[in-house]
Amino acid sequence: MQTTGTQKDSLAWIIQTWAAFLLSISMTTFGIVNLPVDSWVKGFMGMGLAFSVGSTFTLAKTTRDLHETRKITARIDEAKVEKLLSQHDPLNFK
Repeated sequence: MQTTGTQKDSLAWIIQTWAAFLLSISMTTFGIVNLPVDSWVKGFMGMGLAFSVGSTFTLAKTTRDLHETRKITARIDEAKVEKLLSQHDPLNFK
């Protein structure tokens, strides 16, 4: 049976993803604040940004959870098949 190790992301990758996230949020917020429109339009766009970020985190978590569930299910199925194969004796005819 093959064991799958946990995937570890490098520190550089983690820093890059957080930096990109923070940069994109701050630049979008800066753009919204400096728009030449009324406050209610800026508020509406800020709410849209907040909901977009929240739904993105929810989608990422749901996708990760689904992937992990499928991985666990596949490992259970693989263990069942290995158990059946280990119990099978091709020379024993019953």
